[in-house]
Amino acid sequence: MEKDNVCINCSNQIDKVAKILKLGEAELDILTIPKRILTFSFPVKLDSGEIRYFTGYRVQFNDARGPTKGGIRFHPEVNLEEIKTLAFLMTLKCAVVNLPYGGAKGGVMIEPKRFSANELERISRGYIREINNFIGPDVDIPAPDVNTDSKIMAWMLDEYEKLKGRHIPAAITGKPIALSGSKGREYSTSMGGAYVLNEMADSFGMNPKKTSVAVQGFGNVGMNIARILHEWGYKVIAVSDSHGGIFNQKGFGIKDVIGHKNKTGRLSKFKGAKEISNEELLELKADVLVPAALEDQITKKNAGKIKAKLILEMANRPITPEADEILLKKNIKVIPDILANAGGVVVSYFEWVQNSQNYYWSESLVLERLKIYMAHAVKELSRTCTDFKCDMRESLYVDAIKKVLEAERLRGNLR
Repeated sequence: MEKDNVCINCSNQIDKVAKILKLGEAELDILTIPKRILTFSFPVKLDSGEIRYFTGYRVQFNDARGPTKGGIRFHPEVNLEEIKTLAFLMTLKCAVVNLPYGGAKGGVMIEPKRFSANELERISRGYIREINNFIGPDVDIPAPDVNTDSKIMAWMLDEYEKLKGRHIPAAITGKPIALSGSKGREYSTSMGGAYVLNEMADSFGMNPKKTSVAVQGFGNVGMNIARILHEWGYKVIAVSDSHGGIFNQKGFGIKDVIGHKNKTGRLSKFKGAKEISNEELLELKADVLVPAALEDQITKKNAGKIKAKLILEMANRPITPEADEILLKKNIKVIPDILANAGGVVVSYFEWVQNSQNYYWSESLVLERLKIYMAHAVKELSRTCTDFKCDMRESLYVDAIKKVLEAERLRGNLR
């Protein structure tokens, strides 16, 4: 197998699990070599009339448990190795929360802020034209990710349906409700993380009303989990966006912060707040730290300065493997991303089910069923931690990898 096809980051992340489960070469190949990698360029006419080519990716990592599932991101730092790693994590995430899915991920190397709405629409449609023969409700179901949203999913679905000549709402999730989206989907990732934190609060000796929280990232996920935790009685003492953060030891009224951000476009100059950097927020003395921005925010350079008792990974892969080791030695507990932020894919699954049945649920029913899925995953995590005597990340990896390999074995792809 060509080395370029191997997910190097995946190999690094499963080293410990490989020893625990005594994995053989064929099993490691399944866990480090994606099933399908699409790399392509496509032309888009800009508003100026200029033709520009964009680089796109779609990686379908493993489909033993069902059609692959994963978001599409628009970001200037998108690259193939990152997409492979995130597709691998999606494979594990779907297994952790017991969804009948494999994992995928996609992206376009682009700074979306530099393009008009019309240009973004043409880029979105161009991307779907390139991958349309490799996706579908029973093959691979895209969804929103970093810098993409329900509007972009609507454009992508429309382009896909035009290419196929019929309505296929289950082909893409994270759509607007008017185009067969699911109620609750917009904040489902955050709600899932909040359910997980609440389920585990007792085991960490945390009383929500006496628990301080710092949230890095104030996009959809960070903003909504700050709002939800504040409504549940947690004291949110700091939040930040790409421009910087604000801090108040007494806590914030998050609805007021959201109003200020919507009005001014920034968190800075919020009344009664001290302005801090993203780096300073990560190092605050808080009971719970919630990284909800991008990857690799806590590294070996700053892990030793982290003072939180517990980290809830709402971003994908916000802690590097080297930093993980440092946090473990400092006895800082980490609730890993493949559980903490799995609420989004759970409700994406609900959307897919509703689309397939053409029968739609109330918001309260969506949230009730989301809570059941997240609570069940937490119980499985607790059992695996006890059985294998390892930390939460290792336990989740063990649990997910066992499920994926069992599916492969039942299909006859492993002995």
